[in-house]
Amino acid sequence: MSAIYTALCAFLARWALRAAVLGLVLLVVCVQWQVAGRYLLNDTPVWTEPVALLLVLYITALAVAVGVRDAGHLGLESFVALLPAKAQRVAEALIQLLVALFALLMASSGYEWMQLKWSEPKPILAIPEALDYLPLLIGGLLMLLFCIEHLIALWRNETVAPAGV
Repeated sequence: MSAIYTALCAFLARWALRAAVLGLVLLVVCVQWQVAGRYLLNDTPVWTEPVALLLVLYITALAVAVGVRDAGHLGLESFVALLPAKAQRVAEALIQLLVALFALLMASSGYEWMQLKWSEPKPILAIPEALDYLPLLIGGLLMLLFCIEHLIALWRNETVAPAGV
């Protein structure tokens, strides 16, 4: 069961990273379109800025989740490395539990805000304002899944291999 869960998490991490990279490419195109419209055509497209801001939210949420899985986030390994082996495992488990708690709060808050904002249209884009909060839900759920994976690996005295692209 653990191997299946790890394979699922690796799959989700790879696709989240690919989606974040695609979002980054779209963000660059969007900003370039805005610059070209403003300075070359003297007609700034009004939709580019809100789309760019929305893309930043999705890129960030997905990349942070992948960073949690692949241990690409900031850490204080030097302090943990000074502890005895058993205390290191306890500290690592505590860190994963705290990150999981944060992820759970992030996902639940994103869900609540989505419910509150679903009927409000976003100016200019005519899409629900709730789509600004969807990345919190997606990123939070992915982070929670990845923290559980790390806790299982810690329990089995294994390490989680980065997903790669």
